[in-house]
Amino acid sequence: IQRIVTNQIGRINTNTRYLHPAQTAFAKKILSKLPSKLDTCFFVNSGSEANELALRLVRDHTGLKGIVTLDHGYYGNTTGAVDMSAYKFNAEGGVGQADWVELIDLPDDYRGRFKRDDLKRGKKFADLVNSAISNLMSKQVGLAGFVAETFPSVAGQIIPPEGYLKNIYQHIREAGGLCIADEVQTGLGRLGEYYFGFEQQEVEPDIVVLGKPIGNGHPIGVVITSNEIAESFAQGPEFFSTFGGSTLSCLIGKEVLEIIDEEKLQENADLMGKKLLGGLNELQDSFPQIGDVRGMGLFCGVDLVKNKETREEDRDLCSYIKNRMRDHRILMGSEGPKDNVLKIRPPLTIDEEGIDITYVIGLFRQCVDNCDVVVAHNISFDKRINIGNNTSANTFFNQSKKSFGVNTPIIYNKLYDNPYFYESEQN
Repeated sequence: IQRIVTNQIGRINTNTRYLHPAQTAFAKKILSKLPSKLDTCFFVNSGSEANELALRLVRDHTGLKGIVTLDHGYYGNTTGAVDMSAYKFNAEGGVGQADWVELIDLPDDYRGRFKRDDLKRGKKFADLVNSAISNLMSKQVGLAGFVAETFPSVAGQIIPPEGYLKNIYQHIREAGGLCIADEVQTGLGRLGEYYFGFEQQEVEPDIVVLGKPIGNGHPIGVVITSNEIAESFAQGPEFFSTFGGSTLSCLIGKEVLEIIDEEKLQENADLMGKKLLGGLNELQDSFPQIGDVRGMGLFCGVDLVKNKETREEDRDLCSYIKNRMRDHRILMGSEGPKDNVLKIRPPLTIDEEGIDITYVIGLFRQCVDNCDVVVAHNISFDKRINIGNNTSANTFFNQSKKSFGVNTPIIYNKLYDNPYFYESEQN
């Protein structure tokens, strides 16, 4: 990728107004991975822009405005994308729910209203879409489409139950709407067994959205749809993207897809993901703080709880572990409506050494054991005081004691040349 960028940066830079072999080669490579009805690509700059364009496509094709989507979903930071993202518009200070958006329950069979012991939970979750469609109709907004991350990630690394999207898509299409699959986080082989999440759900979307992973750090987004839908959109103003469809972006995107194939990264995600999930399941057997382990390939989540019976979310523990793992140079995220799910998504290139599950499990045990001491002393988490760079340990301790009392456990962390105070663990 570096070689391609270096070579191309000294050459002509154009966009999709000017047909270029790099664009068609990139498009053909993407289309080779998708159902045959999806035959038209739009290249843009990001997943946000891609979801914004997908919204325009469904509206132009149906002539209607309303969208059904999942609660706590996230589709980007542009205006239309935020309006569809409950994760954003329902947050503190958010803009609130637009009248053309209807939310349905997450297909979360660990916390949701239908649990894993219910063999019909997939259909039951899907049937909730009917009331949302009815609401849009009663408001005379009409149904343009349904959009969702195929496996909701921001909502907590959710793996939908069998039959969920198949039934959702059926209801949406019977009502005249289109179906958008946001594959930004799940596509390109991350799931191991499946190149795209919608394959696992045995459905064919009308529109597929791809984002940042397809550029491996370079800003690219792609919207793939049918010629029929694209033609409806083409009746409006001309669309092009200055940088999304540039020769540079297209060359990078194609090379990423080639690397995934040539280096067998989908197979690697499957193999390494099984090792990771096996280790996480081993941890779950040892720690009551782990309520649920779920995932597929290198798309994993660990739901942390205060009590396994009540399943009360433990946001503090999640924050603590996430930050302690970072101190050991292991990056995780935290997601879910209560921010209590560890989001674990290693790079597709990770190898046996990088996913040394014995090492990771050891660190996790250390984090949880330390946290038990903290909780036993009823100490609150993550109260930080930034006292500036180049502060001596003695000065740091003295300032900390003055601020929080002589018996307060503290940690002096000078990683990244930024000492800060954690009123959370003894070190």
